[in-house]
Amino acid sequence: MPLLDVKNIKKIYTTRFGGNQVKALSNVSFSVEEGEYVAIMGESGSGKTTLLNILASLDKPTSGEVLLNGKNIVSIKESEISKFRRNSLGFVFQDFNLLDTFCVKDNIFLPLVLSGKGYKEMNQWLNPIAKKLGIEDILEKYPYEISGGQKQRAAVARALITNPELVLADEPTGALDSKATEHLLKLFSDINNDGQTILMVTHSVRAASHAGRVLFIKDGEVFHQLYKGNHSNEELYQKISDTLTVLATGGEKFE
Repeated sequence: MPLLDVKNIKKIYTTRFGGNQVKALSNVSFSVEEGEYVAIMGESGSGKTTLLNILASLDKPTSGEVLLNGKNIVSIKESEISKFRRNSLGFVFQDFNLLDTFCVKDNIFLPLVLSGKGYKEMNQWLNPIAKKLGIEDILEKYPYEISGGQKQRAAVARALITNPELVLADEPTGALDSKATEHLLKLFSDINNDGQTILMVTHSVRAASHAGRVLFIKDGEVFHQLYKGNHSNEELYQKISDTLTVLATGGEKFE
């Protein structure tokens, strides 16, 4: 059974004035196996952000199912959604979403504090993650005192601290320079090699080329997918670029 199984997801928004309907997702189906590293790409307006919001249980589809370990997250009660997100999902955002009034350590601890964990237990969980991500020396600093790359590594630590079933990353390299981007992508690959399942939405061909599979969304549907297999990052980079060219020029769906 796949870790994540997305079945026939449709999302239609009705505008506030005039009652016009906008179809953001028309029929999206795909699955993600445990331990996979999947990137989702598509032009602006293709529906990938809507899809990510539904996978994160921040929005509900008009129809369809999203099964995480066999549990339909679409039907989770509103009163239980926050707990579900906290326990089952890790989030990495483009703009880091760190609280400036908290030091780095307390930012990382936040999901555990909300879960009622004790300080000793939290420290035991933090130490190996901080060492792996190379942030041991900034734990007592505040977000405004560290670089963008360090902020994103802190955000990754916060996403991993609860040992989530699935990490959702939304444009994680979007606010980073090229050096910090390469460092983060290597960390993502290392984390995935340790068994963490990652699903990343990105515009970056470089970021997507580090994934094991790339899904392309067009007009609210899965248009095509690429598997890395034995290809190098550079070879997958070229295949992604070629596919995006077809998307941009209105090419027909791949066979």
